[in-house]
Amino acid sequence: MIRPMFGATAKPRKFDLPLRYYDPREDEKRKERIRIKTNRNRHRSQNIRVVIYALGLAMVIWAISIL
Repeated sequence: MIRPMFGATAKPRKFDLPLRYYDPREDEKRKERIRIKTNRNRHRSQNIRVVIYALGLAMVIWAISIL
C-alpha cells in the first residue's frame, strides 16, 4: 500500500508460453469426438403433427363460427 506512493508501479508477470503447433489430424479427431449424431426423421414428423393440430383447430373454429 505504501509502495505506490513512492512511484513504484505494478509490473506485469512474466511467463513462458509453451509453443503449440497446429495438427490437422488432431483437429479432426477432436471434431469427431465432439460431434453429436442426431435423428433427423423425428423433426419432420413433429412438423407434420403441428400442421395437423393447426388444421384441426381451424376446423373447430370454423364449425363454431357457422353455428
